[in-house]
This record gives sequence, structure tokens and C-alpha cells, in this order.
Amino acid sequence: MKFPVPHDVKGKTIPGTEGWERMYPYQYQFVTDDAERNQYEKETFWFYDGLHYPEPLYPFDTIWDEAWYLALSQFNNRIFQVPPVRGVDHRIINGYVYISPVPVKNPDEIGQRVPNFMERAGYYYKNWDELEAKWKTKMEGTIAELEALQIPRLPEVEDLKVVTDGVGESTAYHLLKNYDDLINLGIRCWQYHFEFLNLGYAAYVFFMDFTQKLFPSIPLQRVTQMISGIDVIMYKSDDELKALAKKAVALEVDDVVTAHREWADVKAALAGRRHGDEWLAAFEKARYPWFNISSGTGWFHTDRSWNDNLNLPLDGIQTYINKLRDGQEIDRPMEAVRAERDRVTAEYRDLIDNDEDRKQFDELLGCARTVFPYVENHLFYVEHWFHSVFWNKMREVAAIMQEHGLIAEIEDIWLLRRDEIKQALWDIVTAWATGVTPRGTKTWPAEIEWRKGVMQKFREFAPPPAIGIAPEVIQEPFTIVLWGVTNSSLSAWASVQEVADPDSITELKGFPASPGMVEGTARVCRSAEEIRDLKEGEILVAPTTSPSWAPAFAKIRACITDVGGVMSHAAIVCREYGMPAVVGTGHSTRVIKTGMTLRVDGSSGLVTIVQ
Repeated sequence: MKFPVPHDVKGKTIPGTEGWERMYPYQYQFVTDDAERNQYEKETFWFYDGLHYPEPLYPFDTIWDEAWYLALSQFNNRIFQVPPVRGVDHRIINGYVYISPVPVKNPDEIGQRVPNFMERAGYYYKNWDELEAKWKTKMEGTIAELEALQIPRLPEVEDLKVVTDGVGESTAYHLLKNYDDLINLGIRCWQYHFEFLNLGYAAYVFFMDFTQKLFPSIPLQRVTQMISGIDVIMYKSDDELKALAKKAVALEVDDVVTAHREWADVKAALAGRRHGDEWLAAFEKARYPWFNISSGTGWFHTDRSWNDNLNLPLDGIQTYINKLRDGQEIDRPMEAVRAERDRVTAEYRDLIDNDEDRKQFDELLGCARTVFPYVENHLFYVEHWFHSVFWNKMREVAAIMQEHGLIAEIEDIWLLRRDEIKQALWDIVTAWATGVTPRGTKTWPAEIEWRKGVMQKFREFAPPPAIGIAPEVIQEPFTIVLWGVTNSSLSAWASVQEVADPDSITELKGFPASPGMVEGTARVCRSAEEIRDLKEGEILVAPTTSPSWAPAFAKIRACITDVGGVMSHAAIVCREYGMPAVVGTGHSTRVIKTGMTLRVDGSSGLVTIVQ
């Protein structure tokens, strides 16, 4: 397997983007002027994190990458001391994030880390329910702080109360302070994000590893099936849409709800109508907090929430109403999934020939099932609820920058790093205090226009799925189960990468994430807006999927993604719906076109372009 040298890729600067490195933190660059770091980078295997970043990263949006760069690595390496792996290193090429797990290479050190991990992780596993309840309180408190945070506009003259109450502080001071508080709440949120997450994945990995040692030929799908069929909060937003669809049918307003594609038109048509106000009240009640769900992964400022665009949940409600009218079941087939889960579990458990192994099998499975809900539930609190509110708070900061002439449009703010925004705010408040024009009115507009052009060129760049020297054997467990990076997937990516004409490719190989085989018509979707074009019975092809796409899974026959492993969102949801999924193909959205006929084998991970 041969992949490009990182510095060769980075060195081929796209014309017109020279100097793009200043848009990102300096530690994210592949370097040539530091011999030791350069050698480390050349000898390391890096893979494109399309699971989280299917688009090039805007400068401000780097905040979440930096947040998890710190949080994941600190919990792995400095808090719990996961024995075989330290953390995950990060780099950026042309706006695309590349990551590399950092292993513990010395076997003696791995052994030395085990007692610490057993003590610290063991405490969390033994007290999981109590600690998770505490985590929920912390997250809801952090979100409440965020929602209450004020981003004050600068007045012409401070209110008289500043004098009569002896406040001794200006609005400018509070603008600077509250911006810092906003950023720090984001970083704190991501500290909580990884408090449990690594342990959640670890419990699954421990069970997977033990089961594969007992049964070397067991398909990984069978292992994942044993922990399926568990209700999680992440499905709640979709459940609210199903409940609203059922209520619309019961109140006989379903004809009005499905008559328009725009929410404003539906709302106007229902207002004052018999039972219309009752249904609208139910809709409003469902919005908070359940419509604080991003239209994408939540990692990008462009991922607006359902509350920002009510056409998105409306489309899901209409899908479910139409299914109800056709007499179809819209609830996830939980009983069937659980029955199959229990059958598979019993089948393998009965093959265990000694009590000690059977006891450990039961304990590890029980632990994996206990911790699994967090693996999905944290997404709602962090990437969706918190992020949806956070992005809009930042738009309030942008409005102040626009008011003072540093940016032309609200959405221009994302082209600045967060430290640049802090500098710009200092420029604004000192100019306001002094009664002069901010310097940034002449420096930032031109820079922002240049960066817009750079971002457009980045979008036209096709990032290679991997760079650097591939290891002989990929063993790091999170890389396998979450990103779907294995020696097999690397071979498949490399073979596709070597083909000059993507149109000549007739097969793609990925990770078999959910069993079954179907044929159908492809629909390539890269956003929630494009999801609205999905037709009944089509096969969804996407860079990755997110929880806000849940209504789509009620329409499709199968799912294919560029990135992801057996614990990625697409894999988990397809198992819950009992439909085939192939994830981690590396190139599906580049090779497959909407309208193609595909055969998807979720048991082998093979995708065939039939015509």
C-alpha cells in the first residue's frame, strides 16, 4: 500500500492560495524547517478525518478540532492512561484535517499503564449510572450558561446607572469578557464530551477483543449486533417527528401539513383551523430542546439546526405522514432487532465451553450494553444542542463586528480564527472608547475576500484518504471501530486512488457495517437540504451521516458512506432499522453518481455499480 508523502501533498500549493497556512493554528502545519518534526511526520501514517469534516474547515470552526485534540488525548493519556494508545495528533492540508493515533510503542510501558487504567476506568465503569447522571447535570448547566450569556452592543453613551450604581465597568469590558466566556464554555463542553466517550468505546472494544479471541472467525457485525436494540436520547428528535405525524393524522390536519413545502405556509394554513392550533402547540412544545439538532454533524457553522430552518423537521413529518397513510409502520423495528440480538448472543454464548469464559463474556457484554447509550447520547447534548446555540451566539458577535465595519456580512466571521476575532474586538472597543475608526475596517475586508477565494479552491481539492507510511498492521481500536480504518480498507482506498478515471470503477470495498443485500438506485447527498430530494427505496450515498438525517432512514433501502466504522452513526442506525450498510469506502461520493443502479452487500462490504 502506497500513499503520498505528507509534505509532497502539502507542498503542491493550489495556485491562488499561497499563504493559506495563516488561516489555521501554526501547530497544524506539516513542516520542512524542523528536521526532527519533519522526520516524525514522514514516518507517521495520517488519514483524512472525513467522518467529522466532509468539507474543508473554516478558520473559526477549527475550535472544535482543537477542543477534541486536547480532550480525547488528555483523557486517553493523562487521566485514564489507556494502555496501548496516547492520543491523536492532528494536521491540516488545504483546509482538510488529517489525524494519526499516537501508540504506546514500548510493551513495558503498556504494562505499567494497566494498573492506573484499571483503577481509574474501573471506578467509572462501577459507578457509571451515578457519574453519567452527574455528567448530564453538568452539561445541562453549561448549556444554560450559554443560553443566558449576553453579547452586549456598544452604546453611544453608557447608561447613567453605571455612574449612580458605582459599577466601575464598561460595556466594552463585558463584551470582551463575554466573548472569552463564550469560547471557554465551548472548550469546557468538549472537556465533558470526552469524560465518558473513550471509556464507552473501550468497553465495546474490550468485548469485541474478547469475543474475537473466543471465536476468531466471528464477523464484526455479529459482535455489534449483540449490543443493538438499545434506546438512546439521540433518537428522541426523530421520535418527536413521528409523534407529530401521528398527531396530525389523529387530528385530521395531515392534509394541511403535507400541502406545503415551506413551514411558514403550513403554519399560516393551520392557524385558526379546527385542531390546527392544537397541533401547532404540540409542534412548539417539541422544539425545545429536541429541535436543537443540527442539519449536519454540528461541527460546522453551516450546520444550522432544525430550529433555524423549520422546513427540515417539516420534511421529516411529511415523510412519516405519507407512510402512515399508506399503512406502513414508522417506528423503528425494535422488537425484531432485539430478538435477533438475543438470538445471536445466545448462539455464540452456547458455544463457550467453560464457565470462566462464559462469566467474562456476560460481564463484558453487560458493561458494553450499559455504557453504549452514552456513545450516542452525548451527541445530542454537545454537537447538536450546545453547538446550535453556540453558533448563533457567535453570530451576535459577528453583528457587532459588522456594525463597526470590520466585516461586510455576518457569515464573514467564520473566516477568522478565534484569536483574530479577539484582536478585532479589542480594536473595536478601544476605537469606541477613544472615538476613532477601528484599524480593522481597512485590514480585514480585503483579507476576508481573499480567504473566501481560498476556501472555494479548497472545496475543489480532492483530499487523499490517507498519506504517509501505512503500518503493517492497524491495531489501534478506536481507529478501527469509529473511522473504519483497517489494513483492508487501506488496500481498497489505495487501489481506487491509483485509478485515473473514476468512471471506470465498478466496485468499491468498505466496512461491512450492517448485514443484508439489496439493489437500488443511488442518491448522493452531501447535506440535509439534499436529503429532502431522497425518493422512497433509493440507496443513500454520503460522505457521512448525522442524527438529523434520521427521517431519511425510513425511506432508503441501504446506506453507503465514505468514512466510518462499525460504531459510526450510519452503521448504528442501519442496524437498528435492519438494513444493509457499507461504511468507510473512502471514495463512494466521488465514484458513484445519483441515478446509478447499485448492489449493496452489507455482509461483505462490497458495493457493485450494476449500471
